[in-house]
Amino acid sequence: MNVYDFTGTLMSGREVSLEEYKGKVILIVNTASQCGFTFQYADLQRLYDRYKEKGFVILGFPCNQFAEQEPGTNEEVNTFCMINYGVSFPMFQKVEVRGENAHPLFKFLSASKPFEGFNPFHSVAKLLTAMLNEKYPDYLPGDSIKWNFTKFLISAEGEVIKRFEATTDPLDMEQDIEMLLQS
Repeated sequence: MNVYDFTGTLMSGREVSLEEYKGKVILIVNTASQCGFTFQYADLQRLYDRYKEKGFVILGFPCNQFAEQEPGTNEEVNTFCMINYGVSFPMFQKVEVRGENAHPLFKFLSASKPFEGFNPFHSVAKLLTAMLNEKYPDYLPGDSIKWNFTKFLISAEGEVIKRFEATTDPLDMEQDIEMLLQS
């Protein structure tokens, strides 16, 4: 099994098989417009612009499960991303990424690459961990998605290579992306 076995619904309403991205290095991200990590859209777009001609694509999946930080409609989310960050990479309609109703893709991604902790050198890691312990203690156990802007790097063959938590800035993934593009 790999990511090509899954489908998603683009913001346009078109259902697509992720097989459409076969042969590309893929970064799958769960996003939110009102999150402390929303600024990551800017660097995600930079990465996309820098590497899209070399076979790289980012797939954004908005999610409202974390402190209701993505409350808008799909149309509002799409407009926000384009106007505020110039997002041109494919954005999908809102999904759940953890729990019983999680999109099957995110169940697969979480099972493929377990949670290994937040980047301890990121300035927000301690705050995020403390907030999760206090307000959402059930989020921490297991391998599920812990917060918005969890990122999964996928090889051109559809294999899940690496998981990056919200506390990993997108540009810090650049070396990993380049290595996959060169292989």
